[in-house]
Amino acid sequence: MGRGVVMMLGGHIVKTGLSPLLIDLMKRGVITHLAMNGSAAIHDYEIARFGATSEDVARGLIDGTFGMAEETGRGMNEAFIAGMKNGWGMGESLARALETLPLSNANLSVMLSAFQLGIPCTVHAALGAEIIHQHPAASGAAIGDTSHRDFRRLAASLPSLHEGGVALNLGSAVIMPEVFLKALTIARNLNGGKPTAFTTCDLDMQRHYRPRVNVVQRPTQGSGKGYEITGHHEIMVPLLVWAVADSLDAASGDTRFDSHLQY
Repeated sequence: MGRGVVMMLGGHIVKTGLSPLLIDLMKRGVITHLAMNGSAAIHDYEIARFGATSEDVARGLIDGTFGMAEETGRGMNEAFIAGMKNGWGMGESLARALETLPLSNANLSVMLSAFQLGIPCTVHAALGAEIIHQHPAASGAAIGDTSHRDFRRLAASLPSLHEGGVALNLGSAVIMPEVFLKALTIARNLNGGKPTAFTTCDLDMQRHYRPRVNVVQRPTQGSGKGYEITGHHEIMVPLLVWAVADSLDAASGDTRFDSHLQY
């Protein structure tokens, strides 16, 4: 008991509508830290605020309209600027902004749900890699300040993995594996080589170098265990969540999961 469960997300997890499953796990107290790349945050923000996300990248690239949505770019960048002024991380800045706006699907936002449940939710930006960095309101200072604060928050959460915790990487091929490895070395540097003896798992549609090495292999070298699960997110994430929830319900005698979520 009391071990951390750190869940890291790529954009496709949110984009394909899997947020309700993650929110269910948060409400059950399973997830202790939610971390995501900038793409996941953008999809989450757009679904919550406007009720839709994604666009035709190939078509928009031809005439330069790809990623040029005014509302998304301005709203998120203004949230970062407010966050820098108030000492918030990027995830907290976005959640606080969503609380003040009219939303189409407030119940579908993992960022807002985590904030309201008191679960750390961190966003890890890659400057120039996200559509909101194209917007005139983008502030490199605010993006760097809020995302770097979230990097430190993630590092501070990782000691909870020691001897039995779990770190899951769902659908991030580059950013979250790289961020996780650096945050882990900070945690170990400050905590006498801990955390060790935890479990990691990378779940994705295809195998990539960084998740395999930076999530599955290196962090568990000498202790712990790493796993790779390959399959479509829309199939594998529900199965994973069902397995966890079913085990919890069996232990408690609760059948809430079966009547609460339908696939």
